[in-house]
Amino acid sequence: MQAVIYRRYGGPEVLELSERPRPVPADDEVLIRVHAAEVTKGDCELRAFRFPVTWFWLPLRLVIGVFRPRRPVLGGYLTGEVVETGEKVDRFSVGDEVYGSCGLRLGAHAEYAVLPQSATLARKPRNMSYAETAGVPLGGLNALHFMRKAEIQAGDAVLVNGAGGSIGAHVVQIARSMGARVTAVDNPRKEQMLRELGVERFIDYTRESFSARPERYDVVFSVVAGASYGECLGVLRPGGRYVLANPRLRDMLRASLTRAPEGKQAIFAFAGETVDELNDLREMIEAGKIVPIVDRVLPLPRIAEAHRLVEAEDRAGAIVVVPGQQ
Repeated sequence: MQAVIYRRYGGPEVLELSERPRPVPADDEVLIRVHAAEVTKGDCELRAFRFPVTWFWLPLRLVIGVFRPRRPVLGGYLTGEVVETGEKVDRFSVGDEVYGSCGLRLGAHAEYAVLPQSATLARKPRNMSYAETAGVPLGGLNALHFMRKAEIQAGDAVLVNGAGGSIGAHVVQIARSMGARVTAVDNPRKEQMLRELGVERFIDYTRESFSARPERYDVVFSVVAGASYGECLGVLRPGGRYVLANPRLRDMLRASLTRAPEGKQAIFAFAGETVDELNDLREMIEAGKIVPIVDRVLPLPRIAEAHRLVEAEDRAGAIVVVPGQQ
């Protein structure tokens, strides 16, 4: 099978297309023919081993590989078809169309991937193509988790800082489905996409700071690692919730050890990525509450181009790769 591998940490040029043996599932595993997979910021960060949040650098290096990557095939989120099952598998059958997360096993940037049946996998939405579905698991799972933590109420004013990425674009949609009024902060190249998703206001961060504006919000969600803790709290109304999706260690300590003024809360809790959440996302998609956010679809051999687009944020939505195409 074709797979994209990397043998050392570095820029997109370390990625190479390789022929590898087709994996064989164990008794409790399923073999998935990958139809599409997202290329994420996480893939780029693992490839380069460079992260905007550095507090977990050492333990992650020990897991991923000290001198070279232990798992040479990247890709954490996929959609495809089950083509073989182990003898003890009872959740899935050959022919099932699935989508979900590979977790730290990775391996989605290949023609086939093996995952345990206990992995975060669920039936694929009926009304999305494989390529469209590939853009859902990362953003959708995180967005649903964080918006539920924020306890969004109908009529809430929500600010989404970093709204144009996979997570932010799903936060916009899920918050709106909960009845919120959404303001998006991002690069102007993403404004049209975000307005099509239903944001009421768009703030171009290259021209002004959201903290300098007079508006106040019930919820601030930020996926931007370098966002100012004080500024995000400062634009909250009394009793508001600041949700940190990409927290620095000092921000986590500050949120845990200090009481915010006026009943404001700072919330961080990493997404568990559960099967129940995938099923909830599928229901929302099939009900029309979540629409595709894919910017472009590239064949697997153009994986280096996909990494460059994601790293440069030269996109409005998800970048998806499709195996089996040139």
